[in-house]
Amino acid sequence: MDDLTAVRELHDDVPELTEDARAAARVRLQRAVLQERRPRALSRRLVLRATVAATATAAVAGGVLLATDADGPRMTALSAAEVLQKAAVRARAAGSGTPAPRNDQYFYTRTFITRTYDKDGRTRTWTDESWTSVDGSRPSQREEHGKVHNDPPLAENEVMAPPTEYAALAKWPTDPDRLLKWLRMGAGDDRDAFMNACQFFVVPRVMPPGLEAAIFEAVAKIPGIRTDRDSVDALGRRGVAVSYPKFDFSFVFDARTCAYLGMRSKGSSVTYHGRKAEHHDWYHEVSGRLELAVVDRIGQRP
Repeated sequence: MDDLTAVRELHDDVPELTEDARAAARVRLQRAVLQERRPRALSRRLVLRATVAATATAAVAGGVLLATDADGPRMTALSAAEVLQKAAVRARAAGSGTPAPRNDQYFYTRTFITRTYDKDGRTRTWTDESWTSVDGSRPSQREEHGKVHNDPPLAENEVMAPPTEYAALAKWPTDPDRLLKWLRMGAGDDRDAFMNACQFFVVPRVMPPGLEAAIFEAVAKIPGIRTDRDSVDALGRRGVAVSYPKFDFSFVFDARTCAYLGMRSKGSSVTYHGRKAEHHDWYHEVSGRLELAVVDRIGQRP
């Protein structure tokens, strides 16, 4: 049976989106991840049909990571794919370390964020704490850049993509070739696959054994991925960023061990003049998750 039969069966009865509707869906998804706001809940149609496209013009610079050869001091250049492969090996060896959550529980996260403005180099930092309903059926409390937001449960026709429920995640393949097809959501392309992979790490979730490693291995198979060896994560650790051309998001890995450290993004403030949006105060932002745990209620800490 084809790997995507289950996906196709879900949307066989849904009419094809128009180009305008598809473009609007791309913008909504892009904005949801870039601004790190409440996980975007999508209707059944949008989950299966929407594709994600980057809106900014700046691309992460290409490069290589230099690492010491295990047999001596000789330095070897690691491509983006090799960095991801090493990250997968490390993730598989480390395991989750967090128990499988029940649907009536919450993901507790503590995240450190550093934002640096392009114009003057000014830096701002935040340490955010959030309690996110595992399956979206309960209210959540989200802190975003120091501001607390109380989010209602998902509506009946809303679902998360990718899912946050552990049982739903357990159905995702851990074979990287099959997983890459799933990340493309059937009708998507490599841009969609990279953005969907990012979503797994922007929104808190506990992944079943092997899934995180498989995500890195699947991304390693995407043509055009590149590295930036001069990246620093939110906690000041020297890292290497892996990105897709003309996207505003990058995975950041430890420059020595290739352990996953966090996400890097580019954004701006927006002022609307009628229907025209003016972007200003551009910045680069990096986030590092200090803690991920499963708790029983909002306000509870591990």
